[in-house]
Amino acid sequence: MRILVTGGTGFIGAHSVAALLRAGHEVRMLVRNPAAVAPALRPLGVDAAEVGTSAGDVTDRDAVRRAVAGCDSVLHAAGVYSFDSRDVAAMRRVNAPGTEVVLGAARAAGLDPIVHVSTFGALLPGPDAGSGAPLSTAAPVGTARDAYLRTKADAERIARRHQDDGAPVVITYPPAVLGPHDDRLGDQVTRLRNALRGLMPMWPYGGFPIGDVRDTAALHAGLMRPGLGARRYFGPGRYVSTRDYVRTLREVTGRTLPTVFLPARAMLPIGALVGVLQRAVPVHLPAEHGAVYLCATARPYDAAATDALLGTGARPLYVTMADTVAWLHATGRLGRRLAGRAARISETV
Repeated sequence: MRILVTGGTGFIGAHSVAALLRAGHEVRMLVRNPAAVAPALRPLGVDAAEVGTSAGDVTDRDAVRRAVAGCDSVLHAAGVYSFDSRDVAAMRRVNAPGTEVVLGAARAAGLDPIVHVSTFGALLPGPDAGSGAPLSTAAPVGTARDAYLRTKADAERIARRHQDDGAPVVITYPPAVLGPHDDRLGDQVTRLRNALRGLMPMWPYGGFPIGDVRDTAALHAGLMRPGLGARRYFGPGRYVSTRDYVRTLREVTGRTLPTVFLPARAMLPIGALVGVLQRAVPVHLPAEHGAVYLCATARPYDAAATDALLGTGARPLYVTMADTVAWLHATGRLGRRLAGRAARISETV
């Protein structure tokens, strides 16, 4: 199949491009800057000459229409993922409007499947919040007040509207993803790095689903089969409490990482205050309201359909964290002392 990928220079997008090529598909990337393709794909063993490119923004209807022409399917992975209050305007400009343009153009061109990359956070807090029951893909669209989650929920409504109309839209809900080769240092890899740098001595109680970016990429490659209609899948991963997150990071690095855990609800006002201060501070502040909100509201989800599709479960958290820390050290983003014993782990990809 010839597959158009939006957001292909991002963390999930680039890994998904590599997975699609390994599966034998032809890939075309819609990118604002074609020069960004080679640096994004080279670390994954992909030569930029292996993919086609189409210049344009996901909010530009003409550019998207040109990009989908001649394609069989689309993976819409473009979006602004951030809990930084300075990025609110960009999230509002791109996340929902871009989804409207890309899915509309793909549907008009008869593409099948049309894969929309959402997030598990678009379903929060979910029905029966606090019950501990696993979250289902049938859950209603979430009502979170955080800017990022709200814009992704808006995009989710657009994707579901197309599903309700009978379009072959497939929605994926990746967890918080870690793994190697995140050259832009996205939210989750930055959070792990900050924890090892001693910038996160306080964590909220609670937890959130975590997965490996390579497993999410494998899911996207596995979905490229036409004629199966509208579907929804959680990304491979598992719910991890913040205590288990820190404990696993200690095991991976051999470091003590002194940490204080506080009630998540009590930390929400702190996160909101940091969001206000962040607008006036040039450096990134690690205490983010959206991240605390996730810890307070997230719960396990049912990924049985995903495991059945892929024929395997998600990678163990230890392996994902070890590979992430080893990559951070190998690329000079984390010193040997901070990486601990993970500095001796060879990359697995």
